[in-house]
Amino acid sequence: MTFIEKTQKITERGQITLPASWRKEVKTDTIHLKTDGEFIEISPVYKEYTVFDAIRDNKGKGLKAVDLVKILKKIDKK
Repeated sequence: MTFIEKTQKITERGQITLPASWRKEVKTDTIHLKTDGEFIEISPVYKEYTVFDAIRDNKGKGLKAVDLVKILKKIDKK
C-alpha cells in the first residue's frame, strides 16, 4: 500500500473526504475510526455483520443476552 499524507478540510457537518486513490485501493465502503482525542486512525473494514437491530428485528424492544446466544447457536449450526 502506498503511503498518503494529505491535509483535508472538515465541512460544517463534520465530514471529510478520503482520497479516491485510498478508497480504490482498499476496496471497501466501510471504515473503522479509532481516536485518542488527538489522533484519528482510519482503517478499512472488509466484513461487518449486523447480528441484531432492535428497531428492525424486534419492534424496538431489547433482546436478552440469553436469547441472543440461542439465535447465534442456531446460525452457527447452519
